[in-house]
Amino acid sequence: MTNTKRIVLSSDHAAIDLRLAVARHIEAQGWDVVDIGPTTPESTHYPLHGQAAAERVASGDCRLGIILCGTGQGIMMAANKVKGIRCGVCTDTFSARMIRQHNDANILSLGARVVGEGLALDIVDAFLTAEFEGGRHATRVDMIEG
Repeated sequence: MTNTKRIVLSSDHAAIDLRLAVARHIEAQGWDVVDIGPTTPESTHYPLHGQAAAERVASGDCRLGIILCGTGQGIMMAANKVKGIRCGVCTDTFSARMIRQHNDANILSLGARVVGEGLALDIVDAFLTAEFEGGRHATRVDMIEG
């Protein structure tokens, strides 16, 4: 994984506004945001967006990713099909912190129809500031990776 502050963002049509708010928020914190869209509200397929973001992280092009759809669930499932990706949907800050500290998650998924902007930004902050603890958790992450 790259140590840069480069992060990929993607969503489907249901989450464009929240994705743009997240992008502005993390750019203000010094992150280099790679926003791969979409840019128009026409219906689009979340699996394609989840996979595209996951491939950017898995390749090492981006250190982390944040993906969004209506619930965060579908796009997360698509992202997790890419080897090397550990993505979780979070609706609270505790879970966002734990998926980084205990699961070494490299992508956060958010549901734009589930969390409001204020909570979403707090979740993003918890995810981005947490660090993997290693130790016994590394053994478990290795088991996930197979």
